[in-house]
Amino acid sequence: MKLLLRIVLYLTVFTIFVGGIGWIGYTKSQSNFLLSYRDTPIPLIKELKKPQYDPKKPTVAVLLGDRMTEAFDFLGPYEVFAMTNSYNVFAVAPDNKVKSLTGGLDIVPHYSFRELKDLLGHSPDIIVVPNIRIVDKKSYEPVRKWIQENYTNNNTILSICSGSRNLADAGLLDGKEAAAHWSNIGQRIKDYPSTKWKRDQRYVKDGNIISSAGLSSGIDASLYVISQNLGNSVSQKVAKLLNYPNYSFVNNPKITPYYFGAEDSVFPLNQAFQWNKYKTGVLLYNNMGIGEVASIIDIFGNIGSDKIFTISNSEQPIVTKYGLNLLARYSMNNAPRLDRLMLAGSEAKSIASNEIEIWEDIGNINELIFMHSGSANRYVYEAPFEYLAKQEGIQTAKYAIKRFEYRGNNLKLEGKSLSIEIYGNLFLICIISLIISLIIDKSLFRNKNLVRKSKQKQSM
Repeated sequence: MKLLLRIVLYLTVFTIFVGGIGWIGYTKSQSNFLLSYRDTPIPLIKELKKPQYDPKKPTVAVLLGDRMTEAFDFLGPYEVFAMTNSYNVFAVAPDNKVKSLTGGLDIVPHYSFRELKDLLGHSPDIIVVPNIRIVDKKSYEPVRKWIQENYTNNNTILSICSGSRNLADAGLLDGKEAAAHWSNIGQRIKDYPSTKWKRDQRYVKDGNIISSAGLSSGIDASLYVISQNLGNSVSQKVAKLLNYPNYSFVNNPKITPYYFGAEDSVFPLNQAFQWNKYKTGVLLYNNMGIGEVASIIDIFGNIGSDKIFTISNSEQPIVTKYGLNLLARYSMNNAPRLDRLMLAGSEAKSIASNEIEIWEDIGNINELIFMHSGSANRYVYEAPFEYLAKQEGIQTAKYAIKRFEYRGNNLKLEGKSLSIEIYGNLFLICIISLIISLIIDKSLFRNKNLVRKSKQKQSM
């Protein structure tokens, strides 16, 4: 009985101490990415530039949520449709207020729901629904209602990654087939049993609703929609401009599905025990590429290795290539102390030369990382994946690749196998947990044994 109590003691201390510290680290890392709301004042925006509206072109409305929208799910398809130059592509939200994307990036919508209706006079021809987090049902209701009201028999609804949950929540997937990210499709089956969830397709077409699986599958689905609207030649041209390695799935979305494996434990361990996160600045500058900035924020912000701070030379929004208005959380003059500054884009050295000079003149001597330097002919996610492998270990990079559902063969991962810091921290707190257990064990059991033996000797 005493042995059993001691075993329970050691297990309890281990669970409370190691599990508690891990849970605190995990939830904080998740919040840094998924709930990275702006906590700095929003400046008065003097002028908002919008892409020119051409009534002869079909309109693509890429939806923003009331509070938080997945960064890649929004930025990826926006860029793909805009690259055709054959659509009006707009960022649309319930109102005109600044919206947040995961990882610490803010964006100013082109139009509110009401403004877009006044502009078009009808529902958009294509509606792209990213993963929009339903943080508060009341504040999310305008988004749900807009999706329901603008779904018609004549337009196309495209969900990206977990955006299929938003469609299911709106009732659009009842009785239909749909795709979702491999990591949460089991939860989707439980939450929305009337939908026929498919694990083995990059995207699923059911009527005029197209739902894509994990992250990069949304590129396949977007290219598929373009091929149906504008022809295969246009779709292939865009894929070539992107250096996209997975085009074969556009015509045949069947895949061998991913499942969780023991090797994927590196992700929660990263989230829980990566205590010394890099304070990484990401420079926003005019005419920067959309996919390039998405690749840095999505990879390094999500994995738990970095805390992202968006920086620009102005308090006003910068305008990306293809007309998105991105708002940095910090100007160069009030930026926090950083470990490094990352610059996205193969031409960042020349396009952002003025910003780089100002940054250095202010006295910032942080490491400058030109993430896509020398990678003009590569897909924008490939260089960051390789950098992550060198920084955090190959196993961490492999999980990031799997999460993104990248299925190309163009990566060369180099670096240590595992992160020494993560497993070192875990080992350290396990040792501390053992020491605490030994102290309690000695106090509760061993001292009592000594007292009892002493009394037995005295009575003899």
